[in-house]
Amino acid sequence: MANPRLPPKQVIRVKKQITRVKNMTKQDLKSMSVDELWSLHERVTLALARKITDEKSQLDHRLRQLGLSASGNAKNLSASGSAKKLNHARRPYPQVFPKYRNPAQPAETWAGRGKQPRWLTAQLRSGKKLDDFRIQPASGRARRSAR
Repeated sequence: MANPRLPPKQVIRVKKQITRVKNMTKQDLKSMSVDELWSLHERVTLALARKITDEKSQLDHRLRQLGLSASGNAKNLSASGSAKKLNHARRPYPQVFPKYRNPAQPAETWAGRGKQPRWLTAQLRSGKKLDDFRIQPASGRARRSAR
């Protein structure tokens, strides 16, 4: 398929250069000057850019035919869900209540998940134990269910 952006003579010249590159050996590259190599690099970059844009436009066209946009949003999907969504929302996780509290600043809490906060690591280094910062449950019933 001819490229509409190039005149026909240039298209033929580019095709000839491509076939010449296909037949090229490592020895041919070694014998080329820096200017010739740079020119070859520019032509390869240009050809790659054209091919990528052409392929992207073909894929965008195909997505539009399927009823999807390039960003992955479904436009007119049937109720049966024959086409899969490209974006998946995260499943809802239950709220995790804090288990540890900073006695110096009670607003700073930690649920026991992920990396330990700096205030807790500093206190543990000074010799305190993790249980010293545990938040006590409100009732004995909650304490029994935690065991």
